[in-house]
Amino acid sequence: MTDANEITEMRTIAQRLRGRTLQMVHRARASHIGGCLSIADLMACLYWKILRIDPNNPEWPDRDRFILSKGHAAAMLYSTLADRGFFPIADLETYCQKGSLLTGHANWNIPGIELSTGSLGHGLPVGCGLALAAKRDGRPWKSFVLVSDGELDEGSNWEAILFAPHHKLDNLVLIVDYNKIQSFGRVDEVLNLDSLADKFRAFNWNVIELDGHDHAAILQALRTLPDVQERPTVLLAHTVKGKGVSFMEDRLMWHYKSPSDEQLQRALAEVEN
Repeated sequence: MTDANEITEMRTIAQRLRGRTLQMVHRARASHIGGCLSIADLMACLYWKILRIDPNNPEWPDRDRFILSKGHAAAMLYSTLADRGFFPIADLETYCQKGSLLTGHANWNIPGIELSTGSLGHGLPVGCGLALAAKRDGRPWKSFVLVSDGELDEGSNWEAILFAPHHKLDNLVLIVDYNKIQSFGRVDEVLNLDSLADKFRAFNWNVIELDGHDHAAILQALRTLPDVQERPTVLLAHTVKGKGVSFMEDRLMWHYKSPSDEQLQRALAEVEN
């Protein structure tokens, strides 16, 4: 069960992550801010309440494994890891700068990152392999993978979606950032995924649909996972691209666009309220 204090904590963390990520993307004149903002609430819940991790021991053998398969949202992952204590927050200022490890796509050389990602469709197959290894070795940890909805255009994901229930990977959790927009258009126009829930059910997954910005719903879903036996779970998290910044929300242009100085100040004013 969640209480009001926990929800307030999650909202505060998510907004802090949004603010830092906005500053990083603006400073670097980088892109993908829309897809970073859409996962802030999911990242806050995962890293502060769900994942078995130890920032002081990133290689802890019994840690949960988390893979951000949509590696273009690396700025949000870096912001999360720094805030959680995996590396100094000051390092975020080097994002996308020459010689920095904080590259534009997720870099496994950084403490807390399991896999370099960005070539879409790789995270879930690797996550399946990790989950299978844990089951065969009798290890207690879970494998979590966060993908974008547009990423599901990749056939490698559907091979993994077949593979996971066949091997009864109930220690695997897939989270879909279902914000309905991908790089060149709306998902239903580029390659329609509907009905995504029915597709996963047909592949024998445990399916949970929820509001990906509702902290109580996210925590409730993730905390009840042990009740699911011999099937992987997918959370279809209905989100809004650019969530938290009114002029970015549900706007395709913010997949690639970087905020100007004036837009950054407007955005920060909104997420810091």
